[in-house]
Amino acid sequence: MDSTRIQMPFMSERNRKMENNEQDFINIINATENNLKHVSLKIPKKQITVFTGVSGSGKSSLCLDTIAAESRRELNVTFPSFVQQFLPKYGRPEVDRMENLPVTIVIDQKKPAANSRSTVGTYTDIYALLRLLFSRVGKPFVGYSDSFSFNHPSGKCERCEGLGVVTELDIHKLVDFDKCLNDEGVIKWPAFTTGAWRWKRYAYSGLFDLNKKIKDYSEEELELFLYSPQIRLKNPPEGWPKTAKYEGLVHRMYRSVLNSEEGKLHRELLDPITSHGVCPECNGARLNQKVLSCKIDGKNIADVIKLPLSELCAWIAQIEDPLAKDIQDTLHTKLSALIDIGLGYLSLDRGLSTLSGGEIQRCKIAKCLNSSLSDLLYILDEPSAGLHNHDIERMRRALEKLRDGGNTVVLVEHHRKMIEMADHIVEMGPEPGMAGGRVLFEGSYKELLESDTPTGEEMRLTTSLKAKAREAKGIWRMEHIHLHNLKDITIEFPIGNLVVIAGVAGSGKSSLMESFYRSMGEDVVFVSQRAAGVSLRSTPATYLGVADEIRKIFAKRCGQKASLFSFNGAGKCPACKGKGVIVSDMAFMDDIETTCDVCKGLRYSKEVLQYEVDGKNIAEVMDLTVAQAGEFFRGTKISEALEPLEKVGLSYLHLNQALSTLSGGELQRMKFASYLGSKDRIFILDEPTNGLHIKNVRSLLKLLNQMVDEGNSIFVIEHNIEFIKSADYVVELGPEGGDAGGRLLFAGTPSEMKMSEKSVTAEYL
Repeated sequence: MDSTRIQMPFMSERNRKMENNEQDFINIINATENNLKHVSLKIPKKQITVFTGVSGSGKSSLCLDTIAAESRRELNVTFPSFVQQFLPKYGRPEVDRMENLPVTIVIDQKKPAANSRSTVGTYTDIYALLRLLFSRVGKPFVGYSDSFSFNHPSGKCERCEGLGVVTELDIHKLVDFDKCLNDEGVIKWPAFTTGAWRWKRYAYSGLFDLNKKIKDYSEEELELFLYSPQIRLKNPPEGWPKTAKYEGLVHRMYRSVLNSEEGKLHRELLDPITSHGVCPECNGARLNQKVLSCKIDGKNIADVIKLPLSELCAWIAQIEDPLAKDIQDTLHTKLSALIDIGLGYLSLDRGLSTLSGGEIQRCKIAKCLNSSLSDLLYILDEPSAGLHNHDIERMRRALEKLRDGGNTVVLVEHHRKMIEMADHIVEMGPEPGMAGGRVLFEGSYKELLESDTPTGEEMRLTTSLKAKAREAKGIWRMEHIHLHNLKDITIEFPIGNLVVIAGVAGSGKSSLMESFYRSMGEDVVFVSQRAAGVSLRSTPATYLGVADEIRKIFAKRCGQKASLFSFNGAGKCPACKGKGVIVSDMAFMDDIETTCDVCKGLRYSKEVLQYEVDGKNIAEVMDLTVAQAGEFFRGTKISEALEPLEKVGLSYLHLNQALSTLSGGELQRMKFASYLGSKDRIFILDEPTNGLHIKNVRSLLKLLNQMVDEGNSIFVIEHNIEFIKSADYVVELGPEGGDAGGRLLFAGTPSEMKMSEKSVTAEYL
């Protein structure tokens, strides 16, 4: 690569005209945060600037960890010290100076602190407006706005506490009726094991024969054992606590476990002994019958929030009551913003936890579209995630609206169409991790295509349609599929092929693969973007099991116990308990994380850091990237264990990087890495290209084709055109999202797809 271009980036024609006015640029001087190599550049204001480059090249380090962090830090110091103590704490980024920096709003894919009460309606504040509408216009009058809230005592269904679902305890799974109280495992909950303090509340009560099987209890004894309310014992036996009350097992489980924090912490243990279902009282509406009796044009508020947003907008428009006018206008504005950005298929009752990262991000963007504020800096992290090319146009219009409102828009992006729409482009690289962190290019899209940078070279390449598909090893037929929004689909899937499931967002792709997974049973490996058990303590090293091997090496070489070299064990920092950050609970808001002042984010105590292996302490070793660690431990089990991550394009990850910081695509590829080398398996992947540069996409495609050649079947839910062109077989659903989708538009080879008149994707091939 020409080093001259690295040192002297391109400058677009538009920026040349502006270069004399320094106020028109955000000026960054000598940024060295994370892997950045003394980066200095100017970002034009009131334009759309795209930062691109291979994964791990330093885009996020510059945009999020430097620009956004400094803007937020400087904004916070303008508030009184009393207010500052309640605000997130941002450390000063490694940069000499920044000039002309606007107030920054970060729109990422991170989900808000979601719970079972968080819905699209509550998150967007549209539900609050609907509550007001029904309290003013609905008949009969049942109360004011609060009465229509499923979080308020006057509105919520008492049976399900406003959740819409109930969790029922299965007593026959909780209690082994063939055992007596003296037997081990009679009550299948850890706190009730024989000898435990909760077990003693029954065994020491003097009410039961400890050697009598539960199934032999009389009706009165069984009622007392399971369903008795809290009572004081008339003649408590010796050793019974003076203040203690006896309570039936079922009531105690609901009170102290199911409806408490303990139940939330041990959900996996509860699942085998409970069943979940729609509340029989409210039928999932969350509200009580009095509130549900209030209607507008024959619909109650529960009926309304089930409508797709596009239909809801039309329903609101036809209300003629003059009291509704002001609320109608505000609702129309908010709903139109969501519809225009491609979320018209969602409904307000949709749980926030069920949305993808891309859908969450678009909800955040929609909130900003109608703001009257200007001269702001919006930084968006891969807004194209989860979007079909058909939807990219809507995203483009939304971003241009932000820009035309007098704002500066910065995108961290890989998508070809998003790069093409930019006023200004900056490419970071040339490689991931420590081999990156340099500005390779600045300029226009036309200039990028003419450059010799990794992105420029890749974008000049075109992938041709696959000429000849592989022969299928078999056919799996599915008939009359109706899951979620699927419209009576009958389809045949080829086995032993690379199959892509395409379609616009919300068209039913995931529902189709869920049906396929259910029908195939245990023979299918579903590698989703959802990470089970991800926490601040989960890292690539712990996930792959190499952390134990590294600790053993340190223990052997330093003559200490292996537990000393664990940030979860004896070696943890006493202040942050090995987390590296201090987490502040902000209730209904996102938790605030601040770097630990004692260990500076290293997680380990000072005692541990004095021990070294080959010149590095445990914190330095764990901070190595996968590629660096593979070299450092060459010839060991650790190096072998890390190879799969390099093959799936994750060589830039650090061993100690919290999995909670990884994107959905990165998490998915990490999980998939453990299956490399499998034969005769069936895999389902959900948008594995999320967060991948074009160069990395080609590498992933090569790897997946390799696995298919080895006898595996791979089904990929994808929007990426490179994937669709390279597939053996393509299934497309649509034509739109939600109720307007769920239909089979096409099934066949990519070449056949290009000729299809029904296909929405065909025009982009």
